[in-house]
Amino acid sequence: MIASAVTPPTVPRSVRLGYGVGSFCTSTVNAVPGLLLLYYMTNFLAVPAWLAGVVVTAPKVWDLVINPLVGRWSDRTRSRMGPRRPWLLAGACTLPIAFFLVFAGPPLTGVPAALYVGVCFLATATAYALFEVPYKAMPGEMTHDYHERTSLLQWRMVFVGAGTAISGVLAPILVTGQGEEGTLGSYRLMAATIAVILLLSMFGAFFGTARAPMTGASEGDRGGWREQLAAIRGNRPFLWITVLACTQQLAVSMMLAAAPFFAAYTIGSPKATQTLFAALVGPMLLTMPLWVWLSKRFDKRGAMVLAALLFGGGTALAMATPVFGPLYAHIVILLVGVGIAGVQLLQFSMLADVIAVDAARTGKRRAGVLTGLWTAIESGVSSFGALIFGVILSLGGFVESEPSRPVQQPDSAVTAVLVGQTTVPALIIFASVLITLRYRLTPPGAPARAESG
Repeated sequence: MIASAVTPPTVPRSVRLGYGVGSFCTSTVNAVPGLLLLYYMTNFLAVPAWLAGVVVTAPKVWDLVINPLVGRWSDRTRSRMGPRRPWLLAGACTLPIAFFLVFAGPPLTGVPAALYVGVCFLATATAYALFEVPYKAMPGEMTHDYHERTSLLQWRMVFVGAGTAISGVLAPILVTGQGEEGTLGSYRLMAATIAVILLLSMFGAFFGTARAPMTGASEGDRGGWREQLAAIRGNRPFLWITVLACTQQLAVSMMLAAAPFFAAYTIGSPKATQTLFAALVGPMLLTMPLWVWLSKRFDKRGAMVLAALLFGGGTALAMATPVFGPLYAHIVILLVGVGIAGVQLLQFSMLADVIAVDAARTGKRRAGVLTGLWTAIESGVSSFGALIFGVILSLGGFVESEPSRPVQQPDSAVTAVLVGQTTVPALIIFASVLITLRYRLTPPGAPARAESG
């Protein structure tokens, strides 16, 4: 059971807003490459689908190394700005440049283009880790209160919704503004615009959290990797929330990679990507107070089960899009958005609970290590979503192309797009419901759930 503080501090509204604005960065960096990079490589750089999937996946595997390192370094950082904010600043100074270069390369195609994008995406992943890991560690250190952490994070999720709207609606608009399929120049314009948004949001988070309270342990854990990993292995709630997040984000990443293909080959219009994303992110902006209330009414685990069922149910229903048409697709994606809103909010709220409990139990500041491992494992596993979808496309006979040489895809490739967007992600999400039942932390005053093997 989660320990309760006698007088839990209240996070000032200005800090909640300042912290939340940083989610423009975290949501955009995940969504834009997840949404556009695979399509950009296969349809503009003539990279085979399987190789494009490898390129999107490989730099994310690097997160398994860099994220825990950044978390450990931030735990041990001592500065007048606190342990986390110097790292936010470092990420703000490097990430926008690296992100822009991913879509602004020399005129290469095929394997050379894949190598260039892979190197730039690796640099992007490194710069992103400098910001993301300390950023995600902060909520568990701002307050002791079980429910206030959810309330704090609803602000973050509102900005996640806004950031996802920017990436899912604005980015495709910029890309397709110069033609139905877009051009290399339109991708560069998109990258430059998103880079400016990243820069502003990251500096906004850095300055906006200057007055953030620090309620966690004052000293970082000085133990070696072996001692820290041994402690984490014994932290069952951390292990289960990590497995849960990996499963859910794997499905999300598959759907992001599949979205432009679904719009182009299932609905029949690449520009439908914009309206589909509007249907997806609308609930993220509007339903956060509802999910906060549900987490109090049914506890976080019960609310997570409901959110995953809505997410998976909407995804499964999208399989009927070829029968019922584009309007039907947008309606079921709206249902998916309601589920994703709850899933995203509750993932981070549960992680913040785990971090707070660990600090209270050990007296050590290990939020960075826990968050670094969590984000590294989650990112590494979820990155396989694009790879899995790329393999599904290849098995379906999808033909790579360039704008100057468009091709007619075989029916098997169109079927592969539908399966990769709906059937496989739905099965993964329904599996996450079973995983949620293994999560054990409860609010103060509630009876602890019995641990099982």
